[in-house]
Amino acid sequence: MLLQRPRFSSFFPSALLLLTAVLAGCQGPEQPTRSAAGRANEFLFCHWNVENFFDDHFDHRSQAGDKEYDAWFAENPTILQEKLAHITEAMLKLNEGRGPDILGIVEVESLRAAELLKDALNAKIQDPAFQYKHVLMKEVSGGRHIAPAIITRLGVRGDRTRLHGRQQRILEAHLVVDNKELVIFESHWTSRLRPTGEHGREDYANKIYGEFHAMHKSNPRVDVLIAGDFNDTPEDISVTKHLHATGDIEAVRRDGPEPLLFDLFAGKDPASFGTHYFHKWLIFDQIVVSPGMLDNENWSCDVDSARTVNTLYRPGDRLKRPWRFGSENDHFPQRGYSDHFPVTVRLRVHES
Repeated sequence: MLLQRPRFSSFFPSALLLLTAVLAGCQGPEQPTRSAAGRANEFLFCHWNVENFFDDHFDHRSQAGDKEYDAWFAENPTILQEKLAHITEAMLKLNEGRGPDILGIVEVESLRAAELLKDALNAKIQDPAFQYKHVLMKEVSGGRHIAPAIITRLGVRGDRTRLHGRQQRILEAHLVVDNKELVIFESHWTSRLRPTGEHGREDYANKIYGEFHAMHKSNPRVDVLIAGDFNDTPEDISVTKHLHATGDIEAVRRDGPEPLLFDLFAGKDPASFGTHYFHKWLIFDQIVVSPGMLDNENWSCDVDSARTVNTLYRPGDRLKRPWRFGSENDHFPQRGYSDHFPVTVRLRVHES
């Protein structure tokens, strides 16, 4: 997502964890002194589906899918530590060894799981200036307990963090550097395994575009970044028609009354940029930006820097597919990372 099944003790009492979550929602903006790469106001964003990442608490989840991972992670501390170690190892290979400045992840059971990952990353980062400070997350209340989360060392407006839609996994987060705000929608769209999946993914796209459109109407230069496991490709209608995302950058820059969004992975070759493999390479994990991210004011995006981190494959795999961590029922000689590759892009905050 074997050994003896001892209960993995909590790192913090639950009451303290709840208080921490409440305080996180009250955080004001904080300003980092420099980016992880050491260049003023340049930052690395990464999105990753981390594949069924559960915490050390047994919550008696009954939902199909949740049930096996809930008990397995809670009652097998070595499995949880292995999962944390693998995610941490992969992330700290990025950004000159300091990890992404903004890490958006999906398939996260709980705030506690995200906090455990933040702590695991910080334990490997020696320079206090690059420690991760914030976890932005709202746990889902229905369906599978696999939600989006954002871990960052940058300033945040935590009181503006929200989860959109009924039982939808769309996290809205607000980051701020030098009083310049970036809005991020980190999301995980409906699976293709569901009979109603196509309609569900269209609903996700409609909801996200509606939120962006309202912001754009108030401020046409609003800086918005949309990332996630869309479970559709850049060419599917959920992305092109319902999210209004395209690979035509000039059309996005024209920025009319029905603004378009720019998909950094549109037109990319799945053989080189694929993030998931199911009979063939698929670009399911994408990064999409607003017209405001294509100018040289406030936040901007280096569109040519978009990458798929496609090095996380099992040695000897001829197809070089994502190396899964798997479940209790998988008896791998060695567990990997996730069934998806991460995607990254470089961002910049411009001086006023």
